Amino acid sequence: MKLYTLKSRKFPKICFHWTLLCCLLLASAFVGCGRDDDTDESEETQGAVFDAGTMLNDFANTVVLGTYTELDKKAGDLLAAVKALEADTSQATLEKAQQAWKATRTPWEQSEAFLFGPVDTQGLDPALDSWPVDHVNLQSVLDSNDVLTVDFVSGLEDTQKGFHTIEFLLFRDGNQRKASDITDRELAYLVSTTENLKASTAQLRLAWAPEGENFSNTVAQAGTGSIVYPSQSAAVQEMVNGMIVIADEVANGKISDPYNESDTTLVESQFSFNSISDFQDNIRGIQNVYMGKFMTDGQGLNEFVNSKDAELDARFQQEVQAAIDAIGAIPDPFRDSITANRGAVQTAIDTVSKVQQTLEQDILPLVQSSEFN
Repeated sequence: MKLYTLKSRKFPKICFHWTLLCCLLLASAFVGCGRDDDTDESEETQGAVFDAGTMLNDFANTVVLGTYTELDKKAGDLLAAVKALEADTSQATLEKAQQAWKATRTPWEQSEAFLFGPVDTQGLDPALDSWPVDHVNLQSVLDSNDVLTVDFVSGLEDTQKGFHTIEFLLFRDGNQRKASDITDRELAYLVSTTENLKASTAQLRLAWAPEGENFSNTVAQAGTGSIVYPSQSAAVQEMVNGMIVIADEVANGKISDPYNESDTTLVESQFSFNSISDFQDNIRGIQNVYMGKFMTDGQGLNEFVNSKDAELDARFQQEVQAAIDAIGAIPDPFRDSITANRGAVQTAIDTVSKVQQTLEQDILPLVQSSEFN
């Protein structure tokens, strides 16, 4: 989460030869009939009622719950790796913890395509992923006399815990940190903030899981008595707006802010040099929601859009992949490219902005004007 301080038809000339006139009039009649049929068929397709039940169920369970389940699993792996580092502070255990941090980032960044529901109402997004962080602010915790227990860390400001605090403790500006430089106090802070992160990912998974608060069912049952989503259309619009929010944040925040200011302190994942992967995973999250997939395939929003406008569906899929590719074309590390490779960064901004534009100007209006069960 970024800490911010949405042809007219032309008729041919007709000569005044009676036979020719009759032929032309007859031809026009047939053409007119053909056009009416096509128009009727088009209107029938556009006006058809779409049952979004399967799509909403697959979004809630295959995509969202699937992503949060993977996130919680990876967070558990990260916690185990951090505890192993505490027990044996060697270069090998440090590198395993670093790899585990990056692996946990993947499902989290993809989940930012749906930052609504419990992740928002329970304050889990800022607790997990507030940025940018100030290393001076983090150092103040280390320099204090406070006992760095899990309870203490849980009560800290959002910018003093979560992903980027763990990142600060594990990495050093893209260079390999020496395990021998890690202090006992840093290890205590690292273990406690990772425990806190794992508790948050577990809370998030349970908020959507059937054995927990079952918000998945709230989404899947939209329009059938759900207080949150009184209609299927309301839930589908929530899906689209979730994608709009992250496209906007990537184009106009995560990439644009450090690029426009030429300021590396505004870069997300600045200590690990993981920024480009983060941005790509944000857009992959949009891809997952649109296609209804995570690990396994379900019915996605693409099937609805295709049923109404096949050209729009094909174009949007191409735009999303183009955005992923354009971000990937930025030379690593991103923090250097904001000044050294500005053309590649601008291209990435433009392609992600196109994704946002299509969502706002084409797909959302299509959802709003369509009839759902």
